[in-house]
Amino acid sequence: MKITRTATLATVSAAAVLALAACGNNETKVEKAPADAMPAEPAAMTPMTTEPMVGGVAMNPADNIVANASKAPNLTTLVAAVQAAGLASTLQGAGPFTVFAPDNAAFEKIPAATREGLMQPAQKAALTKILTYHVVPGRLTAADIAAEAQKGGGTATLTTVQGEKLTVKDAGGGKWTITDAKGGTSTITQADVGQSNGVVHVIDTVLMPK
Repeated sequence: MKITRTATLATVSAAAVLALAACGNNETKVEKAPADAMPAEPAAMTPMTTEPMVGGVAMNPADNIVANASKAPNLTTLVAAVQAAGLASTLQGAGPFTVFAPDNAAFEKIPAATREGLMQPAQKAALTKILTYHVVPGRLTAADIAAEAQKGGGTATLTTVQGEKLTVKDAGGGKWTITDAKGGTSTITQADVGQSNGVVHVIDTVLMPK
């Protein structure tokens, strides 16, 4: 799937609520390779559109992550999860945040019993951990990630609000993949959905921390 410019939302932890504000402008960590191991520069990605479409609905770059995600029909599960975790107010804050937003189909890959259980109050901490693993402090566009991957020998290593890392790699053919802490892989299907408080990249699989 080619990375297209479009958008969605984010997530942040109860324990990370205060940390988010403090970390909002932190730089991501990139593991660098020796100069002689550096690959050819990745192909440039298409710049952001003014009002990208997510799920067939225009996203307003003047609105925050939660406001825009709430409009997208393919992000309803994510929005419900953010609300269940009590993270909506944080993601409406100044940020900036970079959110890798799983669409509804991504959540459908999780067994129904597990998915429904995570939405219960007793599982709020577990849900928060997963959601904040999809949020990176700062505003990282697709071009920024590509540049970091170039400096990192082909892979960008990003530290999430949850504390664990994600690795983003150019898989060729216009595809960019994200590998989580458990070795699972997700593909960015829509990139660079601009928000007033950050940027959203839609992905096709929920990322899992350890």
